[in-house]
Amino acid sequence: MSSSPQAPTRAVTSDADTRPSLTVLSGFWPAATFAVARTLLAADTSLLLVRHDLTGIRDGVVRRVVRTGGGIIEDEQVALRHGCVSCTLREDVLPTLVRLSRSHPGRDQVLMLPEVVEPEAVAAACAHCLVDGVPITNLLRVDSYVTVLDAEHLLDGLASTDDLATLGIQAADDDHRALADVIVRQIEYADTLVLWGQSREGAFDTSRLAVLLHRMAPWATHIRVDGDLVDADTLTRQLRHTHRHRPETPGVLARGLQGYTLGAHEPESDCGVVSAVFRARRPFHPQRLHDVLEDVNAEMIRSRGHLWLASQPDTVIAWDFAGGGLAMGSLGHWLVSLPDDHWEHVEVQRRLAAALDWDPYYGDRHQHLVFIGLDTDPAELHRTLSGCLLTDAELADGEQTWRTYPDPFTGCFPLGTAELTDTEGARPA
Repeated sequence: MSSSPQAPTRAVTSDADTRPSLTVLSGFWPAATFAVARTLLAADTSLLLVRHDLTGIRDGVVRRVVRTGGGIIEDEQVALRHGCVSCTLREDVLPTLVRLSRSHPGRDQVLMLPEVVEPEAVAAACAHCLVDGVPITNLLRVDSYVTVLDAEHLLDGLASTDDLATLGIQAADDDHRALADVIVRQIEYADTLVLWGQSREGAFDTSRLAVLLHRMAPWATHIRVDGDLVDADTLTRQLRHTHRHRPETPGVLARGLQGYTLGAHEPESDCGVVSAVFRARRPFHPQRLHDVLEDVNAEMIRSRGHLWLASQPDTVIAWDFAGGGLAMGSLGHWLVSLPDDHWEHVEVQRRLAAALDWDPYYGDRHQHLVFIGLDTDPAELHRTLSGCLLTDAELADGEQTWRTYPDPFTGCFPLGTAELTDTEGARPA
């Protein structure tokens, strides 16, 4: 068994930056997202707003609209070689941002994403796709990823079990994403969340939604806006030139592994919202965990994290629940299962987090799950999950015996992949 990895050092970088800024707006309800965009345009007439309509994307056509506070300056149909979101980003969205930065030097931009596009896809494109041989970030500074949530429809969206194809709004023929998945990923990737308007159920329900968003994304800046009375200057100060985007922050399923906040432990109900963090060192018994999958998520809006099974002790297993379905998959090896000379290929932040929490017997292996729901019982949840851990007698049998346990998850989490897999009764990620 490997010893604790050494803690790495971190470089210090300068915050000085004179490039025009790019604010990325996402949100599943375009009326609310566009209302925020119009407000920003009203406060700054030099601002450029870029939008793409994906209605015809499966036929290889998108519509691009560029506007300022004074009106539309571009409105064009764009033909794509392939009808998909990644092609749209690569072939038109990023080139448009670069072109505008050159033709309108010094003017900031806002990119409003179509409702089915996840902001992490844009971040990946900005990081890896070149325009005219250079990264887009050579010309523009990505300032913030802002997600706008419509208070009137948010809870229904999070609770929905529909997928995009059923609703007829999928971004490609092979787009099998669930509606709730898209909303959750828009929320969790953002560094800034705007709760727009009021719930149709009244002030208490609006406050409950605000608490829910705080529990789902405790790392984000949270802003509430009454859609009937908006101060454009105030909202602009809250959303632009904030320098909130941190491209080094990992995706939500890897946050806990790299030492970032995965969720807040708030077991006391606030407006009916409960957030419970479950952590343990012992492994789960595979059959006992499988038997409670439906029960532990029955009242949850969202649960996420990572775990380890006694029968598969080398594998970090992702846990991803939203919209009534659970997906699980491999996040690679635990460091304790790797030869020392492989550690240098692991993220620096991951090694640092492991070093700070290293156990002489378990190494970096542990359970870290977050559950967020309405009117749930966190004590009962903890009892249920604790009952799935190995007992003292089972621990004493040792790892070679654990690997022989009957395992309903056999073959679901192959090492060397990072794909999520259906569990019984679950939906694909």
